[in-house]
Amino acid sequence: MSTETDSSREKSPASKYMDEQAALQETGVRQLVDSEEEVPGEPDDTEMNFIDHLDELRQRLIRSGIALLVVTGLCALYADILVNEILIAPIKNSSDSIVLQNLIPYGQISLYLQVVFFSGFVLSFPFTAWQVWQFVVPGLKDIEKKASRFAIIFISFSFFAGIAFGYFVFLPVSLTFFAGFGTTLIENNIAIQDYISFFVGALLTAGLVFELPFLSYVLSKTGLLTPAFMKFYRKHAIVGLLIVAALVTPSTDLVTQLVIAVPMILLYEISIWISAYVNRKNEALR
Repeated sequence: MSTETDSSREKSPASKYMDEQAALQETGVRQLVDSEEEVPGEPDDTEMNFIDHLDELRQRLIRSGIALLVVTGLCALYADILVNEILIAPIKNSSDSIVLQNLIPYGQISLYLQVVFFSGFVLSFPFTAWQVWQFVVPGLKDIEKKASRFAIIFISFSFFAGIAFGYFVFLPVSLTFFAGFGTTLIENNIAIQDYISFFVGALLTAGLVFELPFLSYVLSKTGLLTPAFMKFYRKHAIVGLLIVAALVTPSTDLVTQLVIAVPMILLYEISIWISAYVNRKNEALR
């Protein structure tokens, strides 16, 4: 009786054949779908995202370039004022004995172009920084976005404060020292190209150095920097800042190096205070 029941449960050859054909058909459909999904040469989402990021970066750089050209064009309208009243004023106020000389045929043309371009770069800096920041913001975490709500204002203010320090403090002190140093039997005739290089280098260095408090604020807000860490490495930082001042200062005299080094050390101390304040705020929120 059980033998008849087991044999009745077994499938017939025709039924087995139909099952095998159905399984083969299902396998073929799956392979076809997989082959269609893996078409060679078709970019995936990661490649498209990367290309989109490159395209966005290109667009923002183009906008920054257009803004730079527009502002530079406006500065060109006031080129004589920029050269006579802003560029040459510090060296003329430092000493009457210093004479600027043009030593190459196209020297004054090159001078005007450099002055106009540098002025356009400084004035368009906030817009350029905003374009770069807008490209970076989507990749930040929420806490990093919250920490950098006023980033552009902070960055621009620090940069312009550094430019002002370089123009109203560093240049007069260093130029006065240079003019009064040495014997009076040697005339101080300075090539205009050397002076414009010194002028631009001093202002850019000061502008970048003054970004240190902003960097301290952002890193402290995200928890990557603590005042204890900065205090522990204070001596190392002072030595490092003195080395940086020696490298970026065009001259080798100690006075000029200290004019750059002392403000950087003060900025480091201010950064410690900013880090301590931000860390107290973070602990209060927790």
